[in-house]
Amino acid sequence: MSRSKPLPEGLHLDTLAVRAAVDKSQYGENSEALYLSSSFTQPDSETSARRFAGEEEGYIYSRFTNPTVASMEKRLAALEGMESCIAAASGMGAILLLCMGLLKAGDHVVCSRSVFGSTIKLLAGEFGKFGVQTSFVSQTDIGEWKAAIRPGTRLLFAETPTNPLTEVCDIRALADLAHEAGALLAVDNCFCTPALQQPVKLGADIVVHSGTKYLDGQGRVIAGALCASQSLVKEKFIPVMRSAGITLSPFNAWVVLKGLETLGIRMEAQSLRALELARWLEAHPKVERVYYPGLASHPQHGLAMAQQSGRGGAVLSFDVKGQGADEGRRNAFRVIDATQLLSITANLGDVKSIITQPASTSHGRLTEQQRLEAGIRQNLIRVAVGLEHLDDLKADLARGLDLL
Repeated sequence: MSRSKPLPEGLHLDTLAVRAAVDKSQYGENSEALYLSSSFTQPDSETSARRFAGEEEGYIYSRFTNPTVASMEKRLAALEGMESCIAAASGMGAILLLCMGLLKAGDHVVCSRSVFGSTIKLLAGEFGKFGVQTSFVSQTDIGEWKAAIRPGTRLLFAETPTNPLTEVCDIRALADLAHEAGALLAVDNCFCTPALQQPVKLGADIVVHSGTKYLDGQGRVIAGALCASQSLVKEKFIPVMRSAGITLSPFNAWVVLKGLETLGIRMEAQSLRALELARWLEAHPKVERVYYPGLASHPQHGLAMAQQSGRGGAVLSFDVKGQGADEGRRNAFRVIDATQLLSITANLGDVKSIITQPASTSHGRLTEQQRLEAGIRQNLIRVAVGLEHLDDLKADLARGLDLL
């Protein structure tokens, strides 16, 4: 490998997004190389032994060491302002890696009840079977978080803004609570990305990502990652990755690596469109309520603007009018099915705008009681705003709203 020129200190995020990576190969490629190799040859047996024992750095086997994956990890860690990063096969794979690396039977987790439905299922269901207990609390009530902490609490887990109601938590306050209890704070930064929010600057210990969303940005691959201190990654997460193989493929890592290059400009453009669409929806007579941190009507608007670089992000949700759960569901489906432009799919973060009903998709595996506790009603619609012209997005939503 050829030694690249070291990057100067103090670079801005937009620069790190296109420059942070591992060293170039001997060929001096300007675009980071894609290493589609399951294993890497060693110069001799002694070197091989040292590398397998972790005594010497070097690429060994792509289940846990690959140059393309390492480039993506280095770039994302730089953007988050953290020491290290470990990539995973998906966002949920990253949360699985987090829990397997930090928790054991008898440990306790405090988690917002407003997080992504699969996160709730993983913590309450799968890890519950192995003796890890989880208390679910209000996203925004710091008193509930504090009251839920026990002597065995090892982790506080938050997602901000939440999916799909865009509730915002006070990261610094939760970090203080966690550290006073001898626990760690993990923050899912999927909706904001480091382009808008760096949780480590507010005291978070671990930042969780679904690279499937905005990090890729075009709906092409599944990916996940944890950003943390070098000691946590090396001592807690790499051993689990090496044994369990929750591995991100080099190809998917390369796609995310390229997606990161345009992250800043995409997040700015999509956030601006989302704000204007949220304002339009808020004024529509068939819309009951709009959930978007960029609106002054949002309960945590001030906190969101302080934590999220003055942007609301690119995801919004809204309740259509309707009496009761049955009519609410029918009306939500009617609006969604009338669209001709927006994509009906459960992903988000794409440059193509996406629409979905959370109660039957992202939170469909929860019980109705769990959904109601999380504030997910049948008349709720989520829109992840892409890069289409705003007038076309308004016209597409109006097709269904005007039928109600």
